[in-house]
Amino acid sequence: MTHITRISQEIQVPEKQVTAVLNLLDQGATIPFIARYRKEKTGSLDEVAVTQIRDRHQSLAVLDARKAAVLKSLTERDLLTPDLEQAVGTADTLAGLEDLYEKYRPRRRTRAMAAREQGLAPLADMLLAQSPDTDIKQAARGFVNFDKGVETIDQALAGAKDIIAETVNEDPKVRDAVRQLYQKQGMIQSRVKKGQEQAGTKFRDYFDWQESALKAPSHRILAMLRGAREGMLTLHVTVDPDLAVQTMASFYLKKQASACRDQVSAAIQDGYKRLLGKSLEKECLQALKLAADHEAIQVFVKNIKDLLLAPPLGEKPILAIDPGFRTGCKIVCLDAKGDLCHHGVIYPHTGEAAREKAGRMLEDLVNQYLIQAVAIGNGTAGRETLAFVRELALAKGVELVMVDESGASVYSASDIARQEFPDHDITVRGAVSIGRRLMDPLAELVKIDPRSIGVGQYQHDVDQKQLRQALDDTIQICVNQVGVEVNTASRELLARVAGLNDTIAANLVQYRRENGPFQTRKGFLKVPRLGPKAFEQAAGFLRICNGKNPLDASGIHPESYSIVEQMAKDQGCAPKDLVKSPDRVKKIDPRVYITSQTGLPTLTDILAELRLPGRDPRKSFQTVSFDPLVKDIKDLVPGMTLPGIVTNVTAFGAFVDIGVHRDGLVHISQMADRFVKDPNEIVSVHQPVQVRVLEVDTVENRISLSLKSV
Repeated sequence: MTHITRISQEIQVPEKQVTAVLNLLDQGATIPFIARYRKEKTGSLDEVAVTQIRDRHQSLAVLDARKAAVLKSLTERDLLTPDLEQAVGTADTLAGLEDLYEKYRPRRRTRAMAAREQGLAPLADMLLAQSPDTDIKQAARGFVNFDKGVETIDQALAGAKDIIAETVNEDPKVRDAVRQLYQKQGMIQSRVKKGQEQAGTKFRDYFDWQESALKAPSHRILAMLRGAREGMLTLHVTVDPDLAVQTMASFYLKKQASACRDQVSAAIQDGYKRLLGKSLEKECLQALKLAADHEAIQVFVKNIKDLLLAPPLGEKPILAIDPGFRTGCKIVCLDAKGDLCHHGVIYPHTGEAAREKAGRMLEDLVNQYLIQAVAIGNGTAGRETLAFVRELALAKGVELVMVDESGASVYSASDIARQEFPDHDITVRGAVSIGRRLMDPLAELVKIDPRSIGVGQYQHDVDQKQLRQALDDTIQICVNQVGVEVNTASRELLARVAGLNDTIAANLVQYRRENGPFQTRKGFLKVPRLGPKAFEQAAGFLRICNGKNPLDASGIHPESYSIVEQMAKDQGCAPKDLVKSPDRVKKIDPRVYITSQTGLPTLTDILAELRLPGRDPRKSFQTVSFDPLVKDIKDLVPGMTLPGIVTNVTAFGAFVDIGVHRDGLVHISQMADRFVKDPNEIVSVHQPVQVRVLEVDTVENRISLSLKSV
């Protein structure tokens, strides 16, 4: 079976489409470009399907590389036979391949190796034959050899059993059968290590825990693995040892009782306890980790996507506040483009006089810079600062918004922030980040390592290479889905555009700084390192508002401009007259313009862009107002119904900010009045919700919430 056939069957996509995607990827096409501008070739596969095809092809390439390494090793040691070569070539999983290789793997000296060197292999074969007529002591006596270190009959039998144990352990059929047992019936068990009861308090739920490994959720598996890694827990995956031995024995034991059979049975028990059980337990833990990593990464990716695509306030002058008590509140004023106009510090929480002075300063700044919104970080003193600003006589229509400041401190200390604001300290940079993420979350959050944003579960425990790939894919997809205004975007945002990288993004910024704003998309080709291939991939996602060609502000790719020109000609107007003219566009029959290169999917997209060029797919911005009477966890009472905003979604539930400096947990069992398998069915990051308080633990700072019947 070819890789294309296998991928097609696994993800239920026709082979023709799989082939098209792989060919485009080989040609250097990016996932966003393939999904948006090559629909005719792929059958309109979306980014998710294209990513699946790429990832599965990469995993099969890893299998191919391992096969090549195994064949090379076998060839170099003169162990490769035609049958073995065929078996390696047809192995369809890494586990199956490693089972085949187990018998031939270079390894440290084993007991079975020593026994073979002592000439005990024929005795092992004799025992495996299990003839009822064999006198095992008499047979073993013939293998006693003082020169080879076999001094007694018992030593000879022990060596023969070591050979049998290793033979059974290396049998691919045996390994696969017992592996199936582990996968279906394995129990994951954790216990607290002696003397670690106090130090491992955060793992107390797993001090004496056992459940089906098959059914264990990813967050519990990752928690137990972390506890074991930190030396607080012992962790095992076990099966019924009698059933495991019985499974192994079914391949080797004959039905008729005999002394030889008893010896083989003892060897199989030893082989399970000493070899196969430990090997498969380790393999099972690795498989559980792999599956848990995948699920955790998917949770994280979904949260990041929701966060990146959160509704933007838009280009409005903003006053941003990074709250604090004793050290004061850092304030900045940003213009509609996000540029810093003013910065300072106020002290509204250090006495009445300072409070009055702070109020006058904010009122003056709002009037001076024509501020339309105030962004207040949701960290320490956030609620108190919000209450203070509410009391002020600000200009009519100024919105007050609490902004999640997770990651702002990481940004403020980063090289990116230092390059943007070399003359300002981290307090100013952090406040700027809070204000900008209100204006456009996507543009600001791309500057921060997503792992520092505070969503997801156990993101530092999962495979970091896989996590980075998934996050990079997600960020790129989000950025290109929204589109980027090339004349105002930061280098970091431009670097996420399909076909571009850090170097080209820096060159774009430098070129516009030296030559002024880009007037047409054709001008991109003048940028150093931005060649025809990069232009092809990026041009449709880079927008030029107020440029010479109105199509440059749309998602229509320059390669399709000639189609729009023909449409306009047929309508008796100029291309610019079709832009934002739904009545004219409505008269166009896309089927008239179908060619061998351009099909109905692309033409449909072109007409949609002409109606609403460069439409932002994100939802409209809406504010969430917390209950003004609830400011601290001590103000909470079970039964209260409160407004909140979802800050994180995990496999076991969702965390909700209700304005008390501590997020509450809506457990998955409290998500709805029905069974919920996945919290993402009900909520997403940044979603406004109404929750009911179930329990409040002021000692542990825990809040239990419910979405049931709210």
